[in-house]
Amino acid sequence: MKPKFILGFGMILAAVAYLIFSATQASAERFMTVNEMQAEVPDVVGQSLRITGAVIGESIQYDPNTLTLTFEVAHAPADFKVIEEQGGLAEVLHQAVIDPTRQRVKIVYIGVKPDLLRGEAQAIMTGKLDEAGIFHADELLLKCPTRYEEALPEQASTD
Repeated sequence: MKPKFILGFGMILAAVAYLIFSATQASAERFMTVNEMQAEVPDVVGQSLRITGAVIGESIQYDPNTLTLTFEVAHAPADFKVIEEQGGLAEVLHQAVIDPTRQRVKIVYIGVKPDLLRGEAQAIMTGKLDEAGIFHADELLLKCPTRYEEALPEQASTD
């Protein structure tokens, strides 16, 4: 092969590798608990994050006119082994909500209020933390309460 073809092929290969790397970095999100996120402030401010926490029921506020949903989440462990050691998901979420010493973060989400949003639900949010410590969620996922209805039925049926 001629050196020109080898050089051209090398440049094309380098360009494709760069595009793959930059696209992967741009869409990368870190998955964190509330405690992990708070421990890394201010380094994580403005970064795309995915966080998880236990919904504080009395903090839920929704404005149907502006579709603005605000609520707080408390730190809850995300490690399945730790969750099982502490009595299962329902117990972990319950303890997170009732413990006033747990770190909390305010969430702001613009969109339709999910039917599954209630106290002691596990929320998984994608978005960015601002300088004021408020997490602006672009995506909101909730752990279906029916998954832990059998463990503590009275918790799953309350709002």
